[in-house]
Amino acid sequence: MFIPVAQTKLVTYEEFEAFLTSPENQQRLFELIHGEIIEKMPTDEHGDLVGLLIGELYIYFKGNPIGRVQAEVLHRLPSDQLNACQPDISIKLDTTTPPIKKGAVPRMPDIAIEVKSPSDTYKAMRERADYYIQNGSKIVVLLFPEKQLIEVYYPGKDVIILDIHDTLEVGDMLPGFVLPVSAIFGVKQS
Repeated sequence: MFIPVAQTKLVTYEEFEAFLTSPENQQRLFELIHGEIIEKMPTDEHGDLVGLLIGELYIYFKGNPIGRVQAEVLHRLPSDQLNACQPDISIKLDTTTPPIKKGAVPRMPDIAIEVKSPSDTYKAMRERADYYIQNGSKIVVLLFPEKQLIEVYYPGKDVIILDIHDTLEVGDMLPGFVLPVSAIFGVKQS
């Protein structure tokens, strides 16, 4: 007996944009990943970590006006009809280009930061980091709260894994920006 396999129709970016503008979706967070619409469902812990990092980065950029930090901004490559990513935190190292007022930013952020939510898989997080790096991001930082680990990705280099005894630094991209991993995860050091 032949059992047909269900075919899922891939959603294009234009269809995704129309989906986003419908009234019931305007206050929700969605991404387009490989032609599938995915709703982002951040938790309280996720929000705390994103808020802490945005605060630290805002302070850094206030004293070092070399870029800007943003939360939940949609990015997409114009040539990619099946992906539109919304990093938890995006860093753009360009203070001369005016902000995009409508639609997705037509490139990947210079630095993308993602915090793992319970619904995220490790594999999907790492695939996302690879997608950012392959498409123009210079650094990707993945935070794994339940393990209190951070992975830092650079183009053409091995992944750097940080634990609570380490310090998050991103070198020449954000000179002087240092943040103990223990402070990110709220771990008291003895």
